[in-house]
Amino acid sequence: MPVTRRRLMVATASLAAAASRPAVLYAQAAPRPAPTPTPPGPFKLAPLLYPTNALVPNIDAKTMEIHHDRHHLAYVSGLNAAVKDHSNVASMPLQEILAKLAEMPEAIRTQLRNFGGGHANHTMFWLVMGPRSGKPTGDLAAAIERDLGGLKKFQDDFNAAGARVFGSGWVFVTVTKEGNLAIETRPDQDTPLMDGKHVLMGNDVWEHAYYLTYQNRRPDYLKAWWNTVDWTRVGERYKAATAGTLVI
Repeated sequence: MPVTRRRLMVATASLAAAASRPAVLYAQAAPRPAPTPTPPGPFKLAPLLYPTNALVPNIDAKTMEIHHDRHHLAYVSGLNAAVKDHSNVASMPLQEILAKLAEMPEAIRTQLRNFGGGHANHTMFWLVMGPRSGKPTGDLAAAIERDLGGLKKFQDDFNAAGARVFGSGWVFVTVTKEGNLAIETRPDQDTPLMDGKHVLMGNDVWEHAYYLTYQNRRPDYLKAWWNTVDWTRVGERYKAATAGTLVI
């Protein structure tokens, strides 16, 4: 077909219009890549219940993506590898493995402690956060007032405990079946589950949890993290603990 002056003008205009479309719109619309599948084994990496950018500006989307899709995945993968040749351990619930570490096969005990603790801690971590925050209510609010001196003192003491953790670790709130609360810290990926205790909530103070936004300013991260706490879910965990049904 001969190229007329009119056809040439139409084609040129179409190309110019396409080039003027902002590429950022397509980048924003692109779906988030699925996490790398967990290697075969009894333990799985559950997807986040909210988008990775749901906690911005307190926790940035890239940190959430790397933390969940890579760091947590590595703990699950390591745990599955550890139990691969130990079917009796592989069939046990994670909380039971951690509570009975001293009884686990010596050859894999360290892996169970590190990878199993990391899997349990992170599973809890994602569940107590979310885009809705608010404040504690009901029995949970009463327990915080009774055992921890009220919300403000509790947050200050929790932050101070987290800031004191040397190197990497966690700061937790433990809860008894009677509903009593206490602030505790653990190094590395240790968890109060290893002492037969229940974890109400906790914050990860490994640098990978905050370094992209806060660099070395852990106290700033600890303070901002409270804006991500989903008190509705924490309240549900408190009810489960007092009912004897809280697991991880």
